[in-house]
Amino acid sequence: MSTAVLEEKRPETANRPPVINDFSIHVATANGSGSQSSNNILMRSIFQMGIPVSGKNLFPSNIQGLPTWFTIRASKEGFIARRRDVGVLICMNPETAHEDVKTVAPGAAVIYEESLKLDGLRQDVVFYPVPFQKLVLELVHDGKLRRLAVNMIYVGVAAWLLGIDMAEIEKAVAKQFKSKASAVEVNMSAIRGGLEWAGKNLTKRDPFRLERMNATAGKIIIEGNAAAAIGCMMAGVQFLAWYPITPSSSLAEALIDYAGRYRIDPETGQPTFAVVQAEDELAALGMVLGAAWAGARSMTTTSGPGISLMSEFAGLGYYTEIPAVVVDVQRVGPSTGLPTRTMQGDITSTYYLSHGDAKHILLLPGSVEECYSMAIDAFDLAERFQTPVFLMSDLDLGMNNWMADPFPYPDKPLDRGKVLKTREELEAHIARFKEFARYRDVDGDGIPWRTLPGFIDSPAATYFTRGSGHNERGLYTERPDDYQRNMDRLARKFDTARRFVPRPVVSNGSGSRVGVIAYGSSDFAVEEARVILARKGLPIDYLRLRALPFTTETADFVSAHDRVYVVDQNRDGQMVDLLRLELGPHATKLRSIRHYDGFPLDAETVIEGIEAGEKR
Repeated sequence: MSTAVLEEKRPETANRPPVINDFSIHVATANGSGSQSSNNILMRSIFQMGIPVSGKNLFPSNIQGLPTWFTIRASKEGFIARRRDVGVLICMNPETAHEDVKTVAPGAAVIYEESLKLDGLRQDVVFYPVPFQKLVLELVHDGKLRRLAVNMIYVGVAAWLLGIDMAEIEKAVAKQFKSKASAVEVNMSAIRGGLEWAGKNLTKRDPFRLERMNATAGKIIIEGNAAAAIGCMMAGVQFLAWYPITPSSSLAEALIDYAGRYRIDPETGQPTFAVVQAEDELAALGMVLGAAWAGARSMTTTSGPGISLMSEFAGLGYYTEIPAVVVDVQRVGPSTGLPTRTMQGDITSTYYLSHGDAKHILLLPGSVEECYSMAIDAFDLAERFQTPVFLMSDLDLGMNNWMADPFPYPDKPLDRGKVLKTREELEAHIARFKEFARYRDVDGDGIPWRTLPGFIDSPAATYFTRGSGHNERGLYTERPDDYQRNMDRLARKFDTARRFVPRPVVSNGSGSRVGVIAYGSSDFAVEEARVILARKGLPIDYLRLRALPFTTETADFVSAHDRVYVVDQNRDGQMVDLLRLELGPHATKLRSIRHYDGFPLDAETVIEGIEAGEKR
């Protein structure tokens, strides 16, 4: 008896209730095979059907040839974190096919190239063999395009099996290839060919279905790096210095593209921004500090290895009090690590980045909306506090596809902080405080006033900017009291920042004595875990950190609960350690949940960590 007949008779596959709009599609291909377009078309078609989706691309760090996977999650409840189990597997890579099949959950559907002969590997999944290589010869006559168009055939097969609306696929193809009519025609031919072949040759035997909803109206799909680039544009960035590094390069590239379109003087046709690709990350931050010292809103973008190189200039910016924005799209370390995997591994090193005593403002976006809004906040905070500010994204947030609300246009002016811009302002300042002393705290908040070179034609506006010992007037000194006074003021300024950084998002009111703290991209998995735990009778309160330094809400949240689980995407529990340093006696309440395999965090990990802790 054939495997097909066996599957039809097996109750767990033939008689399972339908699984509608609540599963993942996992596509296994080879890097450089052109599958990105087909995967985006699949994802966007489902999104256009009104079904909440997210897309995660797991790719190698080489240029071409190694395995790559793309996972589309459809969730009728709007959950967009990674989930462990796979409902539908599309096997297009012979190198990984056997292992890919072993990883799917019982009852999964497996679409595969028939020559791979995978149907004997397992008896608890539904196999759909498809002659992709034969079909592409029939459907695509241009030999150069066949290697790419074969991926479109699996779009058609998946559309037939899952019920994806072909009208939505046509719209998605048109969007993907825009004005390239010939590309639209070739790819739609391959998709229709796959759909028609599936309808004639396959029998639907799995439970997975997609049906129209109305949950994506007005939403967009965007990567976090693109969202952050738009935020930097809206913040008025004038100078970008950068060195290419995965996974932050696409942020710089997007910003360059946006600036090239929208930062052009309409009268002269000349750009109103500047971009320099530096020789390394250290040089990039040095250039940023130079431009910011001169008054330009300046930034760089990097990842963990670049953060390490920037240590010396980060200390210079902190000690000389020059504003700068650094976007750190975190990846797996240490050293080269896993460049194309995600982690929250730079929290501690960036918070204290520099030799000597230094602490930096860190912003922790938890969505693409916050990648946008916090990019704007970063520039305002950098100038208000005259210091480098670090926007701590990660690869999962930065390079993957997320459903989001459209971003609001900024409704408040730029905050340039304490800058004396005119002779009149300078004279008023001197009349009140006897002189302009660059590093003197005259307001009690630790933040001194500054002038910008060339703005005021007066010797009274000048000062030395130096990374060596200096007094309140910027003059060189090695006096112990001058150094200590300056460092105490910097600490006071950092404490002032606690009142201005983004506040945590606190979800109390469940009546639970158990809480969870998380930050960044962990938010999606934690929110899903809370829903599932509540259904199990274990409600959990939640505080999502949005910035360092910690604000008063954090200590209040911990003190109000008996046990608080802190979720970190790193081995050493970096955030829980920082909390322990600052919370004093309440630190005994903290318990650590750690996820650090390089894959995005899933709700199951959070649930298992909390349930295990509550059984103690």
